[in-house]
Amino acid sequence: QVQLVESGGGLVQAGGSLRLSCAASGRTFSSYAMGWFRQAPGKEREFVAAIGDSTWYADSVKGRFTISRDNAKNTVYLQMNSLKPEDTAVYYCHILGIPWGQGTQVTVSS
Repeated sequence: QVQLVESGGGLVQAGGSLRLSCAASGRTFSSYAMGWFRQAPGKEREFVAAIGDSTWYADSVKGRFTISRDNAKNTVYLQMNSLKPEDTAVYYCHILGIPWGQGTQVTVSS
């Protein structure tokens, strides 16, 4: 069974850092693009970052977040620095065609 499991969320003060992980199981995803999305309360799910042959970032996180992957571990990471209260959301990793995981909550206090 193919699934994505996110971890690493938590409560952090503004200006702090968190590192999210997403472990994919059931298949090897080294040739797939992988991404992170987030959904804040009352808002639509939005794109955050993706990694494939290159990396892409939403303007709101550019320069603060870094996406990376370890193909040997079938895992994608999101290093989040200089966090802001507006980064508060549930963060999901995503691979096209694979069901969404449960997400991991990130809360940034001011």
